[in-house]
Amino acid sequence: MVNNQKLTDALRAARQYYVQDRTMQEIAEDMGTSRSTISRLLAMAKAEGLIEFRLHTPNAQASELEYRLRESYSIEAQVVPVLQNTTEVEVLDQVARSAAWLFTSLCESDMVIGVAWGTTIAAISKHLTRKATRRSIVVQLNGAGNTFTTGIDYASDILGRFGTALDARVQQFPVPTFFDFAETKEALWRERSIIRILKLQERSDVLIFSVGAVQGGLPSHVYSGGFLEKADLDTITRYQVVGDIATHFLRSDGSADSIPLNARSSGPPPEVIRKAARRLCVVSGAHKARGLKAAIAGRLVTDLVVDEQTASALFNLRNLDG
Repeated sequence: MVNNQKLTDALRAARQYYVQDRTMQEIAEDMGTSRSTISRLLAMAKAEGLIEFRLHTPNAQASELEYRLRESYSIEAQVVPVLQNTTEVEVLDQVARSAAWLFTSLCESDMVIGVAWGTTIAAISKHLTRKATRRSIVVQLNGAGNTFTTGIDYASDILGRFGTALDARVQQFPVPTFFDFAETKEALWRERSIIRILKLQERSDVLIFSVGAVQGGLPSHVYSGGFLEKADLDTITRYQVVGDIATHFLRSDGSADSIPLNARSSGPPPEVIRKAARRLCVVSGAHKARGLKAAIAGRLVTDLVVDEQTASALFNLRNLDG
């Protein structure tokens, strides 16, 4: 825990640096300490949520891709510029950093915040800054267990970081990612302990999720972590699945009905996702463009953080598919 004096010093240093536009050396002299100590205090101010950055760009000067996303799809969009020769891991990290800032700005006290675990959300969780809220709840949207592991540790680490950042209570969802039998899921979904969590998910004010992709780029955790067997992957191909949101599968037009795997999935169906006022989708990697197009077509996205190449790929698909 950071003591009150350190927080006071961090706030004092941040105020001088960001508001009064003083150099770190000037602040160090004023506070009777070293420049390196001031640097650490400024880092602490960020980590503890004492300062918050907002980048306001007038529409006239907004990037072309951001403007086109807003105009074409009626969503709030943030396109993360990426330099050439940047690795996929580095792109994910840059997108995750931007998404972490935006996500925090959407969250307030007395909110229910739904989190769908996965590779992208795990990356975001490591860049969250503190924003103390009161009486907020972070709820897990889909189960994490499979035949090899309960998934509790993996999901709990991700959910825990979100809960810590927001001073929120965390509600886990201790069920398999996919049930072996749809009948088992139907029976469990009648249990009062599970109904309580399902109702909490439906009350979500803010959701954060990514788009799972079957092939290419950095593998989505659900496709690389032993959650799906060969027969499941064959079903995905047969039913022309292009991606998933919280392990609920979508076709290119955004529809999810009649896909057998969805009857066994623990993730929320599209009609539940659409109940949240803000639905933040974070996508890194052009191989996810088809899944992103499906999520937008299904009206599952209100806010988007995406890298430059994926945004371009999305519009290329739009031109090809019409």
